[in-house]
Amino acid sequence: MGMVGGGPGAFIGNVHRMAAALDGQIELVCGAFSSDPARSKEAGRSLYLDSSRVYGDFEEMIRKESALPSDQRMDFVSIVTPNHVHFHPAKSALINGFDVVCDKPLSFSLGEAEDLVKVVEKSGRIFCLTHNYTGYPMVRQAKAMVKAGAIGKIRKVVAEYPQGWLSTFLEGSGQKQAGWRTDPSKSGKAGCIGDIGTHAENLAEFITGLEIETLAADLTTFVAGRKLDDDGSILLRFKGGAKGILFASQISVGEENNLRIRVYGEKGGLEWFQAEPNTLLVKHPDRPIEIYRAGGNHRYLAPEALDATRLPGGHPEGYLEAFANLYREFANVCQKRNAGEKYEVTFPTVQDGLRGMKFIEAVVKSSEENAAWVTI
Repeated sequence: MGMVGGGPGAFIGNVHRMAAALDGQIELVCGAFSSDPARSKEAGRSLYLDSSRVYGDFEEMIRKESALPSDQRMDFVSIVTPNHVHFHPAKSALINGFDVVCDKPLSFSLGEAEDLVKVVEKSGRIFCLTHNYTGYPMVRQAKAMVKAGAIGKIRKVVAEYPQGWLSTFLEGSGQKQAGWRTDPSKSGKAGCIGDIGTHAENLAEFITGLEIETLAADLTTFVAGRKLDDDGSILLRFKGGAKGILFASQISVGEENNLRIRVYGEKGGLEWFQAEPNTLLVKHPDRPIEIYRAGGNHRYLAPEALDATRLPGGHPEGYLEAFANLYREFANVCQKRNAGEKYEVTFPTVQDGLRGMKFIEAVVKSSEENAAWVTI
């Protein structure tokens, strides 16, 4: 793996490095860790990398890695930068023959996303978008149960992602993570909705297998001086007739990363909460709630959930393991592709990223038109 971003002061870069390394199939061998060459070198030293493979920018990394013998160069690029530095490293890696793992959202703008889909298709490379919540065992269990018809035809989906960390003008203090997320020149046209609303959108479509067709959105910027939305309430209509509600907020004081989803069908309901990720609640009209628990020894779980489970029941599996499941699946697909074997893609792809960017575009448009219904 070669990495773009994730240098000093970054949060998500360390998460990607830990997740990629967890299964022993991926090794970090090079990187361009910062737009500042000196800081990139500093990051490389802290990671004990060969100094000759720590680069000043991603163009240099891709150019020099491409010149190495095939058994020595990096195999893929992991992009862990702010949104405005997703497209160009991804495009360059793909056209130079490298597979890509990219943090979400896919790109800075919908136009970039549409271009990137074409580049992926033309290149024939593997592209993984790290909507990491799809890697949790109980999320996979929920998806399998919906697909099997366990709760009947879907009627209602409620997805919420409240945080409280931006309830004040934190970006004014120079805090790096707050700074770029609230800057339209780096984040894009959405703040809260682009950062965490897309996670709720992706999870709703991943579990139900349904696509959001139209939406009506009300975005607000509550904190004075902030340039992008920090709260949003959205009504959803899915293809096939299901209705939904999506709520994302970064000014909900006291909330952490409280992603929750509830799915209601004609025969039952499901509920999953990221703060208690090993548990899936299964609800029935005529008997008590069932509690499904993650665990490799729980044979009642669907094969998809067991494949994402690493430990026996009672041992917590969380954020890093879910992230690692995507990296492991990505590595397995690349290995099978290289060996000429058939493979199945179970992780989010560039197409899911395009869905997310279309969602952002529709939400912003709807809010600008006083919560008018907008088609994705």
